[in-house]
Amino acid sequence: MNMGKVRLGIVGIGSMGKNHLRVASEIPDVDLICVCDVDKKLVDVATKKFDCNGYSDYMEMVKKEELDAALVVVPTNHHLSVAGAFIDAGVNVLVEKPIAGTVEDGKKLIDAAKRKGVKLMVGHIERFNPAILELKRRLDAGQLGKVFKINARRIGPFPARIRDVGVVRDLAVHDLDIMRFLTGTDVTRVYAETAQRIHTNNEDLLSGLIRFNCGTLGVLSINWLTPTKVRELTITGEKGMFVANYITQELRFYENADLKDDYTYSEILRGVSEGCMTKYVVQKGEPLKKEIEHFISCVRDDKTPLVTGEDGLEAVKLAEALIESADSERCVKF
Repeated sequence: MNMGKVRLGIVGIGSMGKNHLRVASEIPDVDLICVCDVDKKLVDVATKKFDCNGYSDYMEMVKKEELDAALVVVPTNHHLSVAGAFIDAGVNVLVEKPIAGTVEDGKKLIDAAKRKGVKLMVGHIERFNPAILELKRRLDAGQLGKVFKINARRIGPFPARIRDVGVVRDLAVHDLDIMRFLTGTDVTRVYAETAQRIHTNNEDLLSGLIRFNCGTLGVLSINWLTPTKVRELTITGEKGMFVANYITQELRFYENADLKDDYTYSEILRGVSEGCMTKYVVQKGEPLKKEIEHFISCVRDDKTPLVTGEDGLEAVKLAEALIESADSERCVKF
């Protein structure tokens, strides 16, 4: 591609899409050409504010506009049709997570992107959280040694916007992807329990166990039932424990103190020292901005996205396995 601005279109400018719109409009390398949404009022506001073309039909947008890239921020059950239309037109696509509602649909998008020779990136935004990137760097450097366990808590109240999926596909895919990203290995087996306590259309609670090929155990605690919003990842290993807070973008390390073979009675009464705690300086930033900037740079410079279609597909596979495990009351092996 030439070094001019990337001609960009956005489909879906509702609760999440409006953030994509705001961020994209602030990126110097982007020429925001058009937006599309079934809500014409949203389109009217966006076209006036950002001086771009507006559509209520994404197929009309595909046919009329010459785009380099598109952001697809529509409900999950429309990912295949909308993202697929842009891919078929030779447009590079960043589609919000999950890549699709089913593994089969996700494969269709990946195959289409390969066939057309375009970039397909999936919006697993937590990969661009500064705390997670710093954690990944330190894990790769061996600071924790062998990783024993990853514990993910993603809990909070039910979101106001309408959902077409439950917590497994909507929330757990974040942590499933991050666990794969941090361990660098695939999954051997999963076991899960789900429940529908308040919202009857889909599951709103998940407790899951994941065994990775490297021996690491993943634990998921996910729900839409908790009044307080928590987004936290704890990783325990040979040399201590990391705690990453997604919301505050803070990263702490609790080191294991040197253990002694023998303790005196007075030492036992006082307890055993936990070792030092270190809070690392993390350069904070908006993950969505980093994600979209990365996508644009991949389009401009012909680079492979940090989160590929295959990565997105693996997260959906694991999500489906967790649901299958809960429904069948058994462990699912890979």
